[in-house]
This record gives sequence, C-alpha cells and structure tokens, in this order.
Amino acid sequence: MDAQGIIDRRRLRRKLSFWRVVALCGLALAVLLAVLAAGWQPGAGLGPTIARVEISGVITEDRKMLDLLEDLAEDDAVKAVIVKVNSPGGTTVGGETLFHAVRRLAEAKPVAAEVGQLAASAGYMVAMATDRIVAHHSSIVGSIGVLFQYVDASVLLGRIGVDVAAVKSSPLKAEPSPFDPAPPEAREMIGRLVNSSFDWFKRLVTERRGFTPAETDALADGSVFSGEQGLANRLVDALGGEAEVRRWLEDERGVPKGLEIVEREPESEGRWGLSSGARALAVSLLGFDPAASGLAQAVAGATGRLDGMVSLWQPPGH
Repeated sequence: MDAQGIIDRRRLRRKLSFWRVVALCGLALAVLLAVLAAGWQPGAGLGPTIARVEISGVITEDRKMLDLLEDLAEDDAVKAVIVKVNSPGGTTVGGETLFHAVRRLAEAKPVAAEVGQLAASAGYMVAMATDRIVAHHSSIVGSIGVLFQYVDASVLLGRIGVDVAAVKSSPLKAEPSPFDPAPPEAREMIGRLVNSSFDWFKRLVTERRGFTPAETDALADGSVFSGEQGLANRLVDALGGEAEVRRWLEDERGVPKGLEIVEREPESEGRWGLSSGARALAVSLLGFDPAASGLAQAVAGATGRLDGMVSLWQPPGH
C-alpha cells in the first residue's frame, strides 16, 4: 500500500472513532433523559440522607408540595427532614394543609424547621408543625393572625358615573361587594369568619408551643418578632442555622452523624416532561445556571391571586 493509501486509512479510522464516541454520548444522553423524565431527583436513591425542603414565598394550596412531603414520609432512605421556611404567609387554607402534611411527616421521622428571613403568619404556622424551630437572630417570626381584605370601589365608580345594580336572594349574598360600601351586617359576618379562623390559629399555637391560652393571646396581636425576641417568647426553640438543626437531629433524635443534606423539590413537569430536579441537572450538564431555568415559573407564581381567608404578614407600605 502506498503512502497516500495509509494516510487515507488513518483518516477513515479517526472519523469512525469520532462517530462512535458521538453515538455512545447520544445513547448515554437518551438514557439519562429517560431516567430524568421518569421523575428522578438529585439525591433520590443515594442511600441514607437528610432531606431539605424549602417552603418559600406566598403560601397557597400546593398539591405537588403535599405529594413531596408524603413521599418523604414513605422514603426509608430519608432519615430526617429539614423544612427551610422563608415565607410571609399566604392563604389560611394553604397554611392549614401544609401544617397537617408536615405533622404527618413528623409522625414518621424527625422534622425540624430552619427559619430564613421570615416565617410569619401561615409561614410560622408551617414552622410550628415541626418538632424544633431554629431561627437566625435577625429572622422575623410571628404575625399570628388572620386577615380578610376587600375592595370598596364605590367612590371611584361614582366619580366616573358608573352605577352597578344587583338583584340578590338575600341582603348578605355576595357581600362585601366592591360596588357598594359594606353594610354593618356584612362587616359583622366577615368579623365572625375572621374570628373563627383566628381562634383556630391560636389553638394551634397553644398546642404546639405549650402555651396557656393567656400566653398565646399576649402574642397573638399580629406582632412580628426577631429571632432573638422569638426565643425569649418561646416562639422558637434555638438560634442558629442549618448546623444547629443538624446538631439537634443527631444529638436529640438519634439521626446518624454526617449524613448528606440533599435538596428535595416538588415534581413540576416542564418542557419535555422533566421534573424540576431533573431539569436542574439537565440544565447544569448543558453549562447553564439551574436557578435561571425556574425564573419564569417563579415570576408567574408570585403574581397569583390570594382568595379567601389570608394569614399573611405585609410590611408597612405594601
């Protein structure tokens, strides 16, 4: 064989080797995507771990979060759960459903809360469901209370010459209405509704924090407290962060020392049917920031409506 033939054969071998590598990489990627599409999350199936679940932003009814908490309760590889709370609250029903879900989880394995910037109102309700609340010195906790807001646009409508008429089956039907000032009977009705939910919230605080009803009443005026003040008022159990939570789990609840803490997220299918954890890994493999992939979803969630009773702390001016 002449020299040119030898060179051509070597080139052909290099091309074949290249395409073999491409084919193997493509096959590996296809298998990976199939596994991810099946709902695999980073941290699942890696042996004994401590799961970290974040409850952040405005709390509403979240079926997928409830499913995650149920899955963690049934996962024998998860030896404990840290609930990271960073929420001003939300709907009272949303807080209630999360409270009961966390309580069911705590019946199966040790669960502790780490308060981030704030755990207020329904956010504090969720933290109370755990067996240990750890907050930072400057965290915000409390805001024990219930709120019902409605709009009275009657003056504005009058200024632009709009009059809305209604035929109702009874005087309190569809009250309070944004088209007319609320009559005293409607305000009394809403007051009874608020007080009923408020009394229930206070009973939770009394039971979970070991207060007397009088002690709960003294703190349930809507006030917020720093983590340090919360410790003094027994709204939290300790000051610190995740390291303090880990210490308590290991020393007081017998969780094996040194377990990896793994972030667990609710399943939320996006494009190509990938779960949120799967998308994060896939995006990372492609060289992008996983946090950026959820930006649109976060913006959409922040603009959702809050209907019904609300347990939400709002700083002045908001």
